[in-house]
Amino acid sequence: MTVRQILLPLAIAAALVAAAPSTAFAQAAAKPAATAAQGSPSKLVLDNSTRVLATLESRRAEFTADRGKLQQFITGEFDQMFDREYAARQVLGRHGRGAADADVKVFADALAENLMRRYGSSLLDFNTRLRVRVKSETALPRGAGVRVASEMLRAGGEPIPVDYLMRNVGGTWKVFDVMVEGVSFVQTFRQQFDTPLSRKSIRDVAADLSAGRVQADAGTN
Repeated sequence: MTVRQILLPLAIAAALVAAAPSTAFAQAAAKPAATAAQGSPSKLVLDNSTRVLATLESRRAEFTADRGKLQQFITGEFDQMFDREYAARQVLGRHGRGAADADVKVFADALAENLMRRYGSSLLDFNTRLRVRVKSETALPRGAGVRVASEMLRAGGEPIPVDYLMRNVGGTWKVFDVMVEGVSFVQTFRQQFDTPLSRKSIRDVAADLSAGRVQADAGTN
């Protein structure tokens, strides 16, 4: 299994934005990141990452013994950080054009639950002793939001680029796409679900996800 296969599902399943308790900005970071103000996307990424990783480390034994508590924790993190319905529309692509909000919500919920069910426990194997360097915060085209570019730093290994695409929702910045080594979760799932959605309705594919007849595969080759 590649690093990308491990990190992409982790980032998605628990809205785990990659950072660590010993986070540091790059010395040569772009000005928006280096001067990130309270509540900015960059600072939100850092603060929430620190909390998530610290919690996983301090409650590792508890979560290992009780997977229900782990699922409750990552569900709360996912709901707080991830804009699941907007992301679902991006995943649906052409199949979501003109789709009712209720159908998109059903698909978004089913996709999130499938991901957390499949990948949530792998968070316990995640190395929380990593460092992250936030490199820049840049505006996306057409006012779509911002991109927070970072690198995950590993002892004895090459840095792993992890980027977060975020948009402002009611005054709160939320993640709608995660890119690990340049691979987008939205694009990954859009390709995966294109064929099923060509054959079935959005609600039928959501039902297959909920029943486990279809698995959201966040790994890439």
